[in-house]
Amino acid sequence: MCQSDLLNLPTLVDSLHAIVRNEKGGSILTVHVQTNATRTECVGIHGDALKIRLAARPIRGAANEELIRFIADRCMIPRTNVRIHAGAEVRRKRVHVKGVTAELLRNRLMPEDRKEG
Repeated sequence: MCQSDLLNLPTLVDSLHAIVRNEKGGSILTVHVQTNATRTECVGIHGDALKIRLAARPIRGAANEELIRFIADRCMIPRTNVRIHAGAEVRRKRVHVKGVTAELLRNRLMPEDRKEG
């Protein structure tokens, strides 16, 4: 981590808390998705959302299903505990994750080099 990263650390931590927050019965996660990627992965922060690349096309809900699968697999929970709360037809989505705290969600989804918060 370089010195400029240390100076931006409070901003990163604040961003993470805005992106993922505890909600009754679970957490709400704001994501920005990029479809048609070679593999599904979380790549960091995009504005006020977590950027996730999806190895699926945005046709007939395939990208949404891949997003749900990815989050459920990373959190080791059933897919039925993950649902698109808002934004099913756009890149920016709000996802409700039932039975998972915001802290656990951040730890399971963030890339290793971005887990300062």
